[in-house]
Amino acid sequence: MRSSIKRTIRSRELRLNQTDAETALWNRLRNRQLCGQKFVRQEPIGRYICDFVCRARHLVVEVDGGQHADSNRDKVRDQYLVEQGYRVLRFWNNEVLSNIEGVLVVISQELREADLSD
Repeated sequence: MRSSIKRTIRSRELRLNQTDAETALWNRLRNRQLCGQKFVRQEPIGRYICDFVCRARHLVVEVDGGQHADSNRDKVRDQYLVEQGYRVLRFWNNEVLSNIEGVLVVISQELREADLSD
């Protein structure tokens, strides 16, 4: 099976098994609720699957659990995404669950900055 097909299948699995934090954030990003921008979830970019992506603004939003603490893999992944022209924002699960409004403010600011630079 080709790797792109495997990533698509894995993306679908991840959408069905979101964390509570991913679900909470998705409920606030979907249907262009934030700055009128369209986000997709569990989106393959190259060999990686990103939690949330705003393609129009080249923004990736990742929601991480404890397994990502001090992860060298995340650094490599972020570097790849930056090389592809994306900006990457990372939030901890507990940050999304306890301060979703603050998380949305940060994402909104990043979207506005991207709008100004286009």
